[in-house]
Amino acid sequence: MFMYKVASASEYLVITGVGIPDLKIAKKSWVFPGQSCTVFDISPVNYTFEVQAMSAEKLPFILPAVFTVGPRVDDDDSLHKYARLIAAHDKLSNHMKELVQGVIEGETRVLAASMTMEEIFRGTKEFKKEVFEKVQLELNQFGLWIYNANVKQLVDVRGHEYFSYLGQKTQMEAANQAKIDVAEAKMKGEVGSKLRDGQTLQNAAKIDAQTKIISTQRQGEGKKEEIKVRTEVKVFENMREAEVAQANAELAKKKAGWAKEAQVAEVEANKAVALREAELQKNVEEMNARTRTEKLKAEFLSKASVEYETKVQEANWELYKKQKAAEANLYEAKKVAEAQKAAAEASFFGQKQKVDGDLYAKKKEAEGMIALAEAQGTYIRTLLDAFGGDYSALRDYLMISGGMYQQIAKINGDAISGLQPKISIWTGAGQDGGGDHGTANTAMKEVAGIYKMLPPLFKTVHDQTGMVPPPWMGTLTEP
Repeated sequence: MFMYKVASASEYLVITGVGIPDLKIAKKSWVFPGQSCTVFDISPVNYTFEVQAMSAEKLPFILPAVFTVGPRVDDDDSLHKYARLIAAHDKLSNHMKELVQGVIEGETRVLAASMTMEEIFRGTKEFKKEVFEKVQLELNQFGLWIYNANVKQLVDVRGHEYFSYLGQKTQMEAANQAKIDVAEAKMKGEVGSKLRDGQTLQNAAKIDAQTKIISTQRQGEGKKEEIKVRTEVKVFENMREAEVAQANAELAKKKAGWAKEAQVAEVEANKAVALREAELQKNVEEMNARTRTEKLKAEFLSKASVEYETKVQEANWELYKKQKAAEANLYEAKKVAEAQKAAAEASFFGQKQKVDGDLYAKKKEAEGMIALAEAQGTYIRTLLDAFGGDYSALRDYLMISGGMYQQIAKINGDAISGLQPKISIWTGAGQDGGGDHGTANTAMKEVAGIYKMLPPLFKTVHDQTGMVPPPWMGTLTEP
C-alpha cells in the first residue's frame, strides 16, 4: 500500500527495499510496496560517567564527565553511518551507554597513561581538550558527534589521597607565602621611608645643579641663535643681489632676441608678399590656359560626339544583323541536334535489340554447354562404375574410343615426313683378345678404340652442323 510519511523536526526517515540500493534518508517521502520505513530521533543525549584512569606513575584517579552526544546531522555520510549502525538501538539503552562509555574510558586511560599526575593536574584544560578530540575521532566511525563535553575536577580514588594531600600542600604553601609577604611588606615600608628621605635630598641637589647647567646652556644657545640670524641675513642679501644681476642679464638677452625676431619678421613679411604675388600670377596663367583648353575641347568634342553617335548606330546595326544570323544558326543547329538525337536513339535501340539477341543466344549456348557437360559427366560416371572405379582402364578406353592413339601416330609420322636422316654407325675397339695379355694390353686397346671413333664422330658433326674440326686434330676425307 502506498504511504506518504513525514518525520517531525527532530526525526529522520530511513527507507530500504525495492528500488533503493542501500538506504535512503529523508524528512518526507513516499513509501511503496516492498519498502520498509523506520523513524529515528536525532536529538542529543547526556551521558554521565566517572572514568577511572591511572597516570604514568601508576597513581589512580577518577575523572567525572558529562558528554552530550547525538547523530551528526550536518554530514550525510555520518548520518548514513548512524542510521546503519546505531539507529536501531534505543539511545538510552545500556548498549548505547556502554558504547560511548567504552570509547571515553579507553581514550582517557590511554592519554592518562602517557602523562604524569603533575602534568594532568596542572594542565587540566589541555588534558580535557585532548580527551575530547580523541573521543570524537573514535565516535566519527559511528556517525556520532559530541555537542558538549563537561569534564569535572579530578577526584581521588578511595584509599589514595593524592589530590587531598596536594590540596593541603597548596594551602600550607599559600599560608607560608602570606606570612612571607607580610614580612616583606613591613621591611619594604621601613626601608622605603628611609629611601624616600635620601632620594628627596639627592633629587634637590641634582635639580640645583641641572638648573645651573641649563641656564648656562640657554645663554650659549641665545648667542648662537643671534650669530646664526645675522649670517642668514647676510646670505639672504647676497642672494637677492645675485638674483637682481641675473634678472638684468636675462632682460638684456630677451631685448636682443626681440630685436632679432622683429628684423626676421620684417624680412619674412617682404618675402611672403613676393611669394603671394608670384602665386597669384601663376593662378592667372593657369586659368588662361584652362580657358583655352576648354575652348579647344568643346570644338573637338562636338565633332567627336557626332562621329561617335554615327559609329554607335552603325555598330548597333551590325550587331543586330549578327544576332539575327546567330539566332538562325542556333535554330538550325538545334534542329540538326534533335535529328541526330533521334537517329542516335534509333541506332541505340537497334543495337540494344541486337545485343539482347546475342545475349539470349549466348545464354542458350551456355545452357546447352551446361547440359552437355552434365550429360558427359553422367556418361563418365557410368563408365567409371562399369570399370569398377579403375581410372586407368577408363582413360585407356576413352583414348581408344576417341582415336587418340591413331592421332598420335599420324602426328609423329607427319613430323618426320620428308626428312632424310644420315645415320652413322661406328663400333668400338674390337673384340677382347682374352685374358692372357694382361691389364696393360687392355688399356691400350681402349685408347685405340677411342681414336677409331673420332673420324666417324667428326664426320657426323660436319654433316649435321657444318662444323669442321681444327687442323691439329686432322682433316676429313671427302667420300
